[in-house]
Amino acid sequence: MFQQFDRDRDRDRDRDRRDRDRDRNRRSPLDILRFFTPGGVPFPPFQQGPQFNPPPGPPPSFIPRQPAGVFAVDPGNIRNCLFRFTFIWPYRDRPFWIFPTFVGPRSVGGFRWTGFNWVFFGMDLRDIQSFTCV
Repeated sequence: MFQQFDRDRDRDRDRDRRDRDRDRNRRSPLDILRFFTPGGVPFPPFQQGPQFNPPPGPPPSFIPRQPAGVFAVDPGNIRNCLFRFTFIWPYRDRPFWIFPTFVGPRSVGGFRWTGFNWVFFGMDLRDIQSFTCV
């Protein structure tokens, strides 16, 4: 009786070991990409981007004129304003100064001037009526 138990236990342990080895050697369907990347590495390790600080001083004291004829804000256009003082006219809020540090496909992020200091902020590009870089 105990011999049967030992045999069953050994058989289960061997099967578990085989399954574990098979799973360890199994490849992802995306492993084919390793042949198309330099060095044979499928994906670079994730690295956090640089940490940006707000600008050292306040934005310009003047308010620029609002550009006319803007129908939509394109991420490519506002990307030219990265790390520059930018004045934004949103659809539903009062205009304000920002210092953009990130532009994505649908959003912009950076620092917003509250009138006293810079605070980290982000907004959807669809909420921007127009903008001007200084």
